[in-house]
Amino acid sequence: MTSLRPRNRQTKILATVGPASNSPKQLKALFEAGVDVFRLNFSHGTHKDHAKVVRSIRAMEKKYKRNIGIVADMQGPKLRLGAFKDGAVDIKPGQIFRFDLKSDMLGDNTRVSLPHPEVMKVLSEGSLIYLDDGKVRARIKKKGRGWVEAKIIAGSKLSDRKGLNVPGAVIPLDALTEKDRTDLRAALKMGVDWIAQSFVQTAADVKMARRLIRGRAALMVKIEKPSALEHLDEIIALADGVMLARGDLGIEIPAQKVPTVQKDVVDKVRLAGKPIVVATQMLESMIESPQPTRAEVSDVATAVFDGADAVMLSGETAVGAYAVQAVAMMNSIAHEVEEDNKYRQTMDRRRFREARNSSDAIAAAAHNVADNIDAKVIVSYTVSGSTALRMARGRPTMPILCLTPNKDVAGRLTVSFGVTSKVTGEHVEDFTGHARNASRILKTLGLARKGNKFVMTAGMPFGQPGSTNILRIAKVET
Repeated sequence: MTSLRPRNRQTKILATVGPASNSPKQLKALFEAGVDVFRLNFSHGTHKDHAKVVRSIRAMEKKYKRNIGIVADMQGPKLRLGAFKDGAVDIKPGQIFRFDLKSDMLGDNTRVSLPHPEVMKVLSEGSLIYLDDGKVRARIKKKGRGWVEAKIIAGSKLSDRKGLNVPGAVIPLDALTEKDRTDLRAALKMGVDWIAQSFVQTAADVKMARRLIRGRAALMVKIEKPSALEHLDEIIALADGVMLARGDLGIEIPAQKVPTVQKDVVDKVRLAGKPIVVATQMLESMIESPQPTRAEVSDVATAVFDGADAVMLSGETAVGAYAVQAVAMMNSIAHEVEEDNKYRQTMDRRRFREARNSSDAIAAAAHNVADNIDAKVIVSYTVSGSTALRMARGRPTMPILCLTPNKDVAGRLTVSFGVTSKVTGEHVEDFTGHARNASRILKTLGLARKGNKFVMTAGMPFGQPGSTNILRIAKVET
């Protein structure tokens, strides 16, 4: 067996796979540098490309005897302009520019196709349009049948198929396009652990995705539309996890509101006992530079201080020249923050002590006991993974080892704070037997040594979901 040292931090790292990272050698380097979960971006690449990456990741799992998460990220209904005759045009503030539905006509310096009738319906005089991630901004002045005229407020250039945002508008688009449905079927066939649903606006969007997934993977909703914030509680209740995708969100709401929105979303998702991922532009300068900016380091640190389960790299690992260095840097930042006394004080102040049921009470007690006896690990035998999620919600200082007979559960827990998951088929009707089994696994994974104490939870009778009702203190045996 190839050994791998335990991670030196509890916050997980997601890395996006792309041309800079899709070979087995590159994936191995990223994993060894600290990646816990890989993201496949279905906006790019073919199903064949993604399936090859999945096979490489699963081979690494066998080699290292560690579960590695895989997230398949659906493109969603991304709004884009049409194409231009020469690929791009120069524009200037004050200029009047027309957007129309003539998708068969290439654009010029006076007009371009906006091939989305749904957008045309919601646009009205005074509406703002943001293009190319907000680099170009325009305000609607006139509207006709199948066209609008807008005054350019800011920007100097527009090029083919740039993205479009309409701040404040709820656009009547399905959150899963036909492409998404095809990609979803392919991703599920590949055996991914999570499906990430883009541009969610309402609870109805989440319900649609759940119907299509049918429990074959966990559902991670991406919060990147202002309308999603208005329905946040309903969306969190229906999802298995949440990704705060700050790219499009930061265009559609004032940039100065993003930090407070981030704290609010992280708190709410954490309170629900579900994993929360903070994403987008975290170390973006490392796409081209071996060192991040101080502002980027502070951004990653803030996400960790906020209590995120995971932080994500996008272009840094997908197309960046310094992919491994970016992972190592994120690993270092997370470790540094978690070692800070202020971080521990913040996590302890925001620990959720309300027990809604016996499983909540056991999880809270396990955390407190582990703190008091200086336990090295909290061990949770769980069928559904819910007890491990409750443990992670408390953000303990020590790792959480989740032992489950369910491989799907083990894969989905890879994104959760501090959780190391392991599939174990042992079903001994004797709590001592389970302690011995946990002891062996802890030593094998390097999470504890002989004589170390650990706190263990399980349910009696064993193997029944939702039956966590026992807590035990044990020592790692020979």
